[in-house]
Amino acid sequence: MSARLYDVVIVGSGAGGGTVAARLGALAEQGRSILVLEQGPRFEDRDFTGREIEMAGALFVDGGGFLTADGTMSLAFARGYGGSTIVYTGTSIPAPERVIRRWNVPGLEHGDLTARSARYAAENNVHLLGDDELNENNRLFVTGARAAGFHPEQFPLNLKGCRGSSLCNLGCPNAAKQGTHRVQLPSAERAGVTVVTRAEVLRLGERWLDVRVSARAPGAKGTAGEWEPGDYRIEAGTVVLAAGAIGTPTLLLRSGLAGLPPRVGHGFTAHPALILVAEHPRPIVNDVGHPKSFFLDRAEADGFVLETCMYFPFVTAKNLTGFGPDHERMIRAFPRLQMILVLACDRATPDNRVTIDRSGQPVVHYRFTPAVAESLARATRAAGRIFFGAGAARIHAPLADPPVIEAAQAGALDRLIDARHFLPGTVSVASAHLMGGAGMGRTEADSVTDGWGRVHGRPWLRVADASLFPDALEINPYLTIMALADRVADGILADCRTAA
Repeated sequence: MSARLYDVVIVGSGAGGGTVAARLGALAEQGRSILVLEQGPRFEDRDFTGREIEMAGALFVDGGGFLTADGTMSLAFARGYGGSTIVYTGTSIPAPERVIRRWNVPGLEHGDLTARSARYAAENNVHLLGDDELNENNRLFVTGARAAGFHPEQFPLNLKGCRGSSLCNLGCPNAAKQGTHRVQLPSAERAGVTVVTRAEVLRLGERWLDVRVSARAPGAKGTAGEWEPGDYRIEAGTVVLAAGAIGTPTLLLRSGLAGLPPRVGHGFTAHPALILVAEHPRPIVNDVGHPKSFFLDRAEADGFVLETCMYFPFVTAKNLTGFGPDHERMIRAFPRLQMILVLACDRATPDNRVTIDRSGQPVVHYRFTPAVAESLARATRAAGRIFFGAGAARIHAPLADPPVIEAAQAGALDRLIDARHFLPGTVSVASAHLMGGAGMGRTEADSVTDGWGRVHGRPWLRVADASLFPDALEINPYLTIMALADRVADGILADCRTAA
């Protein structure tokens, strides 16, 4: 086993790890050794072909089909240089004040997070798309929402040179999306930070990590790893865990460190999501242009958020309820489908947590509460009104029986769509907003870290990803992860100044 020594080791290269790496570039320029370990590969632009099945297998863990323990929800998260910023749509919204106030973490102020978020929004070229860049799927959402009495808002997006391929979730083929793989990580490497891909952290010890670097398989996407394949023991003065809401708790649990806070793995939330579709009588442009430009925030009032979206044929088919001719009819109408993504704003509960199996692999336990089921029903009714307000001929509503509702039935949505029709395992539910598992708080009795990401009892060990969230964010988490990671980096820089 080869031995290496670094001042700081960062596990993960997504919104959290990439942010910390960029901020610690100043230490690298001063001669400190900073290392980023990423389990996935470093992708090249030519790797992003836009082919749905091919890219899902290359980018996502289990092809995007990682399942909760009971198989009732799939969890989508990526591995690669840039983490899940490779595959998200670039939506960039700061945390709502009500959420940060509810978290009630000592030292964590909404104003501070907002200021940090604004700095990264500017750094990553976050802006609103112009009217000429909006596709018809998004315009129909605005038309339908206003007709239904709602007030849609436009998503700020972190794009530069978007050519409207609509392939955001499969990796942008035009280098337009300004995730950490385009901005923070290259900046860190220019400053002297070392990034090693295809590097899996097997175990974390007291200021050391066991790491396995894998070889690139023949024909696999991505470049070869920066280190020779093999096992490494890496000693570190400071370790930052930024492997995500599944990866970070899993590593902590698998490592068996004595005296870890008992809340490791607890507090997992996911924004359970449904893809809803509506058939229009004519073709609409839903697969050209940015797929996610508008949203409807009903989190505080009704426990849900609606977002415009465009998903590819396989994912769309997976989300349609039913079999045979009815299912075939709706998927054959793909060129005429308007799409809306439903996000239920779940809350942390004792049942929902991350554990590990006997081999140390992650197991995610998740049960849908009655409140989540009701939120999904309310959201589906609201989406139905938007669809029909935009001129849809029929909608597909998995919380209705039967699931296809014709325009002539638009006045009966409250009766037809009901939470009693939500049966876990029979409705396709997915999530890409994975949060919690190493939450911030006051003491080790109620949390894993303090408000600066320091693990209780181990000041050398910090967390800098969405697992820090004590509860669900109620909106897309990207900017909030970066803001929290920025605070973690501040703490490390302060420690270095004190040590000097």
